[in-house]
Amino acid sequence: MVPKLVDYLSYEPEENGILWIRFNRPDRLNALVGTAEENGTVAKVGEYMRAGDDDPNIRVIVLTGAGRVFCAGADLRSNMPADVTGEEFSGNRGSHEGPDAARQHFFHGFTKLHRDISLIRKPTIAMINGPAVGSGMDMALHCDIRIGCEKTRFIGYQNAGQIIENGGSYYLPKMVGLGRALEFAYTGELDAQRAYDWGMLNHLVASDRLEETTRALCDRIIKVPPLVQWVGKRIMRAALDSTMETTMVLTSNAGGILNGSEDAKEARRAFAEKRPPVFKGQ
Repeated sequence: MVPKLVDYLSYEPEENGILWIRFNRPDRLNALVGTAEENGTVAKVGEYMRAGDDDPNIRVIVLTGAGRVFCAGADLRSNMPADVTGEEFSGNRGSHEGPDAARQHFFHGFTKLHRDISLIRKPTIAMINGPAVGSGMDMALHCDIRIGCEKTRFIGYQNAGQIIENGGSYYLPKMVGLGRALEFAYTGELDAQRAYDWGMLNHLVASDRLEETTRALCDRIIKVPPLVQWVGKRIMRAALDSTMETTMVLTSNAGGILNGSEDAKEARRAFAEKRPPVFKGQ
């Protein structure tokens, strides 16, 4: 089912099984519309991804930006680098009066919406074509895989007096180690090469090869039985907050179930018959 579309976020499913979701405010450097509102950008990203998750024809979801920036984050007026913004931003994190009202709004709304990205069962890729700032960085970190180019930069809101939010504070220390994560938290900016060296980016390629590389990875993903990916993703994400013993139980249970799935049988038949498999996620 196609979600209710908005012009600042595009929804582009392809027949090959790839869904492209693009931040689409290039004139505003893909800054967010709203915060936790129903039609705000972050809520719509989750809605679009859930629609792709429910579509049996979609196998991989790619999040990227139109133009020269991935996502400039909140549409706020701050001390962001001029070479990133090129202009002053208007707006802020919301008009909720008092620190606790703002906290409640973000805890129950905005930050929860970020987390929705990590709950999608299908593979998600952030194709980071330029700076990923604040909330844009958080959404990229909630995706399963990140592919960047020489134009990629990760920028926090530290200079604007804001802490790294849930994607950065939770995933970043696990990806790069506590010392590196704190260095970023203290400074607020990371270029593409260092992000790749630290492990934030799975791939770092020239900008003119960014889409080609992303499509090639999607093609490799599509050739693997989807149930294996969906279950494997859920177990690995759960294992981040679990124990070896619990993970062993999950994998043992899942292995037996997957072995009898239609996709597993199709994979074995296709291998024996030397033909491409046709998977149905069953």
